[in-house]
This record gives sequence, C-alpha cells and structure tokens, in this order.
Amino acid sequence: MKQFFKIFILSLAIFSLVTTVSIRTYVKYSSPDEMAQADSDENKDNDKDEEDREFDTPLEKAMHSGDRINILLVGLEGPRSDTIMLMNFDKKTKKANLISIPRDTYYYREGYAKYSDSQKINAVYGMEEEGINALIKAAEEVTGMPIDNYATIKYEGLRAAVDAIGGVEFDVPFHMRYTDPYDKPPLYIDIKPGEQLIKGDKAMELLRFRKGDPGYPGYPDGDVGRTKTQQEFIKAAVKKAMGLKLPAVISAVYPHIETDLTLTELLGLAADAIGFSAENIRTETLPGTSKYLGEFSFFLADGEEITKLVYEIYDLKLSADADQDKEAEAN
Repeated sequence: MKQFFKIFILSLAIFSLVTTVSIRTYVKYSSPDEMAQADSDENKDNDKDEEDREFDTPLEKAMHSGDRINILLVGLEGPRSDTIMLMNFDKKTKKANLISIPRDTYYYREGYAKYSDSQKINAVYGMEEEGINALIKAAEEVTGMPIDNYATIKYEGLRAAVDAIGGVEFDVPFHMRYTDPYDKPPLYIDIKPGEQLIKGDKAMELLRFRKGDPGYPGYPDGDVGRTKTQQEFIKAAVKKAMGLKLPAVISAVYPHIETDLTLTELLGLAADAIGFSAENIRTETLPGTSKYLGEFSFFLADGEEITKLVYEIYDLKLSADADQDKEAEAN
C-alpha cells in the first residue's frame, strides 16, 4: 500500500487534478499480469518509434524525449474551462513546470465574430464538438508544446480535495467581494483579507474571484492576477497535502476526475516521481498582455516570449544565445 501511494505524489503536486486518476484507470484492469504485459508491449513500441524517428531541431527532439511528459490540467466551471494549466514534468530532474494559460487568451476560431467572447480559449471546450481534444489542440498552438495527456476536474472536486486535507492556510491579498445573482447557481463571494484557513466553498470562491463589486478591489491585471493567486494557493495546498490523508483525498476527488492517463503510465510516473517535492514546482503564466478588443478584454499571447520560455523549460539555448556563448568561449 505504501508503494501504491507514491503514485499520487506527483499528482498532488499538479493541483490535485490527478490525485484519483490511478483509481479511475485501475478499475479498467482486473489482472496484474495483463497490466504488466500491456506495459511491456507499450514500452517496446515506444522505444522502437523513438529510435527510428529523426528530428529537425534539438527542441523537437527534446519535446519528444521520453524524459518528459506534458499534461493539460483543466478546471471546469459548467461548459467552460475556467482554469487551464500545462504541466511539464522532467522525470530525470524530478522538476515540474506549471504554466497557467489565462482563460481570456485570444484564440481565433472560424465561425464566430472576430472579437467576440467565443474567441477566448476558455470557450473552446464547451463550444466545439471535439471537446477536450479541441482544447488540447488550442493549448498546443498557443504554447508551442505537445500535449501527451489530459486531466479535467470540476470545481466540486477541488473543494472536496481541500476539505479532505482540512483546508489550506492562505494569505488573502485583499477583501474579495463579488455578487452575481444571475449566475447558476447565484454567486456570492465575501472573503476578508489576511491569513486564514480556506476550505469548502471559500476555496472555490477564492479561485474564481477576479473582479470586485462597486467599491471593492479586484485584480488590477485581471485574469493574470487571478492566475497568480491560483498558483500560490496550489503551492500552499501541495505543501500540506504531501503525505497527509492521501486515502481521504483520493476517495473525495475520484468522482470528479476525467483523464486519458492509463494505469501503466501512472505506475511509470510513480517510479519517476520518487524524490519529487513541492519545492520542485516552478509556476509560470503564459507570457502576454491584456487588451480590450471590441467589447471584451483579451489576453494576447506573446509568441517571442513564449518561445524563450519553452527553450528555458527544455534547458536549451536559442540560436542567438548559443552563438553568443561560442563567441565568448573563443575570446
């Protein structure tokens, strides 16, 4: 049982979105022998494919290396993906990069008005027939990184996970007050500032809050500020969750998770994640700026800065940087 729970160390470090994935996939396998055989066959096929494949650039080779895995993590609020994160885990260094993609990120799709609310990336999941596959494609195009797997969780699952660890001590930056009686169900957020224990509905409200009622503050940088708070809350939750009440977290979150990760893949991640800790998580927000286009505020991704970030994540130098290093060595 102790070895089994190692599977969830990495999972808890990525927003608790995958804490119960292994149980969901476990029920698909009734025979340990069948699971072991499937794992063996899959590894052989993958090794052969990578050996035979040629890559055009060092970045392309690094992206398809078996040393890393990219998982798209999606928090759902009804038909929209309210939280979108791309987790890159390096199996060798035991480090994870968590890139938040602001929900207002502009992602043009044909068939909708050019600057309508439907051109935001958080509308893709619920409006496209392909659902999660359409969102994966959008995230790949925006970040320039291939996505291997996904995990989605409803906000109810996050609330259940936070309650399972007894809440999270968190320093709320300002008085968060927002009212939307027309939301379904009606939304009432009222969280005082300062250090406090966040649990239950308060956790959902904290992560959803972006702008305040008249006379109350909101994030000056909109969704970007909201994303930073989400990242800090995740880190605080991870530190408390590591090694605490894992069975309770698993049981609580299980009904709210959907993923395409298989048990054999998770068992492999479990072995690779040994030695992983909350301190190994690096959080980033997709580079870009917020700007009004038409009637709506959009987050415009900065392609050049995203490229720099991707190269940094994969421990590679851009050609210009590489040339400068060569010149310095020559001198």
